[in-house]
Amino acid sequence: MTSPILHLNGAELHADPLGVLLWPARRTLVVADLHLEKGSGFARRGVLLPPYDSAATLARLATAIEAHRPERVICLGDSFHDAGAGDRLGEAERDRLAALTRDVDWIWIAGNHDPEPPADWGGRVLPDLIDGPLVFRHAATAGPVHGEVSAHYHPKARVKLRARNLTGRCFATDGRRLILPSFGAYTGGLDVLSPDLRRLFQRRFEVLLLASERLLRVPNDRLVPPVPDLTRAELRARG
Repeated sequence: MTSPILHLNGAELHADPLGVLLWPARRTLVVADLHLEKGSGFARRGVLLPPYDSAATLARLATAIEAHRPERVICLGDSFHDAGAGDRLGEAERDRLAALTRDVDWIWIAGNHDPEPPADWGGRVLPDLIDGPLVFRHAATAGPVHGEVSAHYHPKARVKLRARNLTGRCFATDGRRLILPSFGAYTGGLDVLSPDLRRLFQRRFEVLLLASERLLRVPNDRLVPPVPDLTRAELRARG
C-alpha cells in the first residue's frame, strides 16, 4: 500500500490507506473518531445493530499500529461513543485496548462524545496538543489556521470514475488544515462539499479518498456534489 505525502505548515505527513495519518518525523500515528461501542449505544435506544463494531475497529487499529510501529498514537476525540461506552466494552476488547496503550505513548484528545475517556486503560487525556508546527484537536476551528489536524466531521467525498460514481471516506486538506476520515466501523459521513465542511477550506482543496487498499488524490473541482436532500441526514448520521 502506498502512502501519499501531504505537507502541512512545514510538516511532512503520510496519509495511509488504512485510514490513519502518519507523521514520520515524530514517529506518530494519528487516528480519528473510533466511536467504540456505538452499536451498543444504539441498541439501548432500540436501534439494533450487530454488536461487533468495537472488536472490528480495534482489530483494524491494531493492524495499523503493527504495520507502522509508531512511538506515539494520537486519538483525535470521540474515541468512545458516549460516557457509558467504556463500561459496555467487552472483556476481550478491554484487554486489546489496554495492550495497545501500554506499548506506546498514547494520547486521548477529548471529543464532544467523550470529554473524559476512561483513564484507567492507559494513555493521557488532553483537550488538544501543540507539537511544533502542528496542532491536534477534535473539531476544526472556524478562523484562519496553520497546521491544524482535526476530526469530528467524518468527511467523505464522491468522484466520478468512468461510468460510475465512487463514494468513500476521505482525508481533506487545503494545505493549512487537515481533517481525517472517521475510523470507527459504524460511523457515518458528511460530504466535503456540504456547507458545514466546505466553509472550513480555502477555495481550492483536495481529498484523498479511501478506495480499497489505495488512496485516490482528487482536487475539489473534480468532486461530484452531494444530493441536497441527503445532506442533513448525513450530518445526523455522523454522530
